[in-house]
Amino acid sequence: MGLTVRAASLPGGTPPGQDRWGTSERAAVVLDGASSHSLEAPAADAYVDQLLAELLARIDDGDHRDVLRGAITETAAPLGLSPGRSPSSTVLMLRVGEQEIEVAALGDSTAVIGHPDGTTTRLTDDRLQDVSADLRQAYRDELRRGSGFGDEHRARLRELQRSEIPRRNRPGGYWISEAEPTAADELVIRAFPRSAVAWVVLATDGAQKHVDRLGGQWPEIADQDDEQLAAFLRAAQQWETHSDPEGTKLPRSKRHDDKTLLTWRPE
Repeated sequence: MGLTVRAASLPGGTPPGQDRWGTSERAAVVLDGASSHSLEAPAADAYVDQLLAELLARIDDGDHRDVLRGAITETAAPLGLSPGRSPSSTVLMLRVGEQEIEVAALGDSTAVIGHPDGTTTRLTDDRLQDVSADLRQAYRDELRRGSGFGDEHRARLRELQRSEIPRRNRPGGYWISEAEPTAADELVIRAFPRSAVAWVVLATDGAQKHVDRLGGQWPEIADQDDEQLAAFLRAAQQWETHSDPEGTKLPRSKRHDDKTLLTWRPE
């Protein structure tokens, strides 16, 4: 029997999307995949399927960096991937020990840890936001002005993505799970005494943006069951459709992104 969690995932487009989550005996993993623009590379869904399986096979023990390094190696080889021309994925890992709770992040997905005194700790890897920050800000500003998700928006995103590739998994750039195993050395890791953790929420950015948009209701999210989490994600997607179809209120790369929430509480 795996770790007891509550979770929901909603693809932004054609199912199953490119978010993935899963549990092992005492750990949980959440992934947010992104496709490569190389025509030779496999789709991101094949990458995250393989990466999830490799992570869950080894996550219960050992250093998180070793776990991710091995998973990247065993994912890239059978898929024939090479650095810079491959799908990629953010990684969130939660491991529950008898004395300690460990959380690790690579890429811009978010973990929020609730403490018994009502405070929270937020863990994410935001180094990507510093790469080509001017281009990132420009496409968001254009959305706020009402330019929408049309051809000009897609051209801005292509320019941004072209500028990011040379700085992927490089010092001074950003780090992501792709085909370079040494990216695992850049995991952002925090450990907490088990007695200091009341709950943990893992969220891909498509869901995280909406929790923050609603005032950061992380403790409320941590209390929800599977059906309530799924309802929250559906409501977020409906808000995008009916209240912000052109991204003027919540600038984002596309109208609907994949959305995943996973919560854990001590039994």
